[in-house]
Amino acid sequence: MARRTTPPVTPERQPDSIIGAPATVEACARDYAAGADGRAAMARAAKDAHARRT
Repeated sequence: MARRTTPPVTPERQPDSIIGAPATVEACARDYAAGADGRAAMARAAKDAHARRT
């Protein structure tokens, strides 16, 4: 009995995935800028957690 394998995931199959866009300086800068809100929220949560512990 032959083993079933799944086809590899390619950027063409998932155009909205991160591997769908080439890793350019501009793309990396956009991703970094877009993550600013998340980084700020994590920093606030860490600060609040530290304040609760002390």
